[in-house]
Order: sequence, then C-alpha cells, then structure tokens
Amino acid sequence: MLILYLYLIGSFYNYFLPIKYLFKIHKENNEMAKKQPPFFQKAPLEEPLIPFWEIPFPWQIPPNQETEPQKIEIALRERIKELNCLYRIGQLADRHSDSIDQFLKNLVDLLPPSWQYPEITCARITFNGTVYKSKGFKVTRWRQSSQILMYNKPAGEVSVFYLEERPAEAEGPFLKEERALIDAIAERIGTIAMRISAELELQEINRQLTVERKALQEANAAMRTVLARIEEQKQEVYQNIQANVEKILMPVLHALMVELPRGQRKYVEILRTQLEEITSPFIKQLSQGFHSLTPSEIEICNLIRSGRRTKEIAEIRGISTATVNRHREHIRRKLKITNQEVNLPTFLQSNMWKQERG
Repeated sequence: MLILYLYLIGSFYNYFLPIKYLFKIHKENNEMAKKQPPFFQKAPLEEPLIPFWEIPFPWQIPPNQETEPQKIEIALRERIKELNCLYRIGQLADRHSDSIDQFLKNLVDLLPPSWQYPEITCARITFNGTVYKSKGFKVTRWRQSSQILMYNKPAGEVSVFYLEERPAEAEGPFLKEERALIDAIAERIGTIAMRISAELELQEINRQLTVERKALQEANAAMRTVLARIEEQKQEVYQNIQANVEKILMPVLHALMVELPRGQRKYVEILRTQLEEITSPFIKQLSQGFHSLTPSEIEICNLIRSGRRTKEIAEIRGISTATVNRHREHIRRKLKITNQEVNLPTFLQSNMWKQERG
C-alpha cells in the first residue's frame, strides 16, 4: 500500500508540475505585454499625438449649440461676414505692403460691416499714437476692444462701438464669435505692422548702402584722378631734371674735364655717371626688386653697370679688390645668378634682371 501511495503522489506531481510552469510563463507574458505594445501596434511616442481638431489656433470659432434651422442660417451668415473680413485684411496687407498708415486707413472701414449690426456699428484703431476712425464714428458705452501688440509690447488698440442699444449676448451686446474676431484682427494688425516695419527698415538700409556705394565710387574716381595727376607731376619733374642735367650740368662737366689733369678726370667721369643715373630708374628698380641688396652693393652694381672694372671700383670706393670681389659674389647670389654662365655687367645692363625679379 505504501508503495502504491508513493506512486500515486509521484504521478500526480509529474502531471501538475508542467501545468504550473505553463501558468507561470503565461503570467510573465501578460506582464510583458502590458509593458510593450503587441507586434501589430506602433510603439507609443514620447508625447502622445494631439488630434488636429484639438490643436489650438490663434483664432478659433467658438462652437455653436444652435439647433433651429433659422438660427443656424443666421449664425452661418455671421461667420461668412467674419471670414470675408479676415480675407480682405490679407488683401489690404498685400496692396499696402509699404505703408502701415494706408493699410489702417482702409482697414477701419472694413470692420463695421463684419459685426452683427453693421448699420449701427463704428470702429476705431489706435496705433502708435495715430487714431483711425470709420465713417460716423462716435464713442458710446457699448464697446468691444482688443489690444495690438508689436514685439510683445502694446502698440495700440482696436475698438468697435454700437451706436444704439441691442439685446444682451455673450459680451454685452456682442457675440462670443465677435470677441474671437476682434482678437484675430488685433493680432493680424500687429503681425502685418511688424512685417511692414521690417521691410521699410530693409529698404532704408538698402538706400543707405546705395548712397554709400555711390559715394565710394565717386571717391575712387576722384582718387584715381588725383593719382593720375600725381603721376603726371612726377613725369614733369623727371623731365625737368633730365633737361637740366643734359642742358646745364653736362656741358659744365665736359668743360671741367678738359681743364683738369688726366689723373683727376676719373672723378669728373664718376660725377657724370652719377648724374646720368639720377635720371635713370635703374637704382630705384633694383632696390625695389631686390630688398636684400645693401646700399654699398647697389652702388657697386651701378659702377659695374657703367663698365667699371674691379680695380677702378676699389680705387673709387677706397677698398681692396678682394672686398670688391666678395661684393660681386654676394650680388650674384642675391640676383640668383650664382653658378650660371652670366656676365654680371651684361646682366645689369639688360632687362634680364627685371624678368628675374618678376
């Protein structure tokens, strides 16, 4: 009996144990299903989507609860008038895109026909200290107003008045839809005013830039004229110096050459050569093209160019021939003709050194 009892207990345990685990797995799957969406659903976004009909708009028509056909028709006619008003505001903004004054002058007469009782309605717009009034305007106690904002600061006010008393509605004699309308008009005025102001500012900046550009062009033209005149004066000075050297100084040097002893004539020759170089652009061009040349090297270049030999240069400069040779080596290196079969006097006398510089 004991063996049979143990056998029954073991069979019962082996039978219900898998069922226990099946229930456990089913429970875990249910918990995971709560945490994660099923495979046939999209995972939820971090922020739930808002239906488009619940998205807030700057101007939202309040829901109308009327059920009678006649009242529904009247309400629809009023909504058409309000939509026409907003539509014509856009037209006026396009037509007067460069003048907020003209825009508001025409806009103020559009407001009375958009209200429930146009025959007894008048309007006023105050903007930046200027007042715009519709025809037959009169201040009464039946008033509806909305503030105009520019850059989040008060800039004016839109007001609608009834000239006579009418039955009470949501806001005095005014409808709740008319409150939404006047708020939308005030907001449109602020937005359009900011746009026109920005466009006018941009036009003024462009005008100033055009004036400044024209002034710069005139200044550049005047500067070119001045520089051309300076260049002409430089040419005149150069020609005057050249004429004075050729017609006055050179004859005197030729006469002095004849009177001096032969040993001193070389100094007169040097003086003549130096005077000729005054009217020549060689030294200026050489010093500008090769900034590394020292004043002594430039003078030696001038003597070499005039045909002086090393011994003569040494005597004129009061230095040794070895020093002159070192100067010649430095000159060749700075003129970038070292280790080239180029004769230095020929190179200095030709235009080759100008090409090397370029």
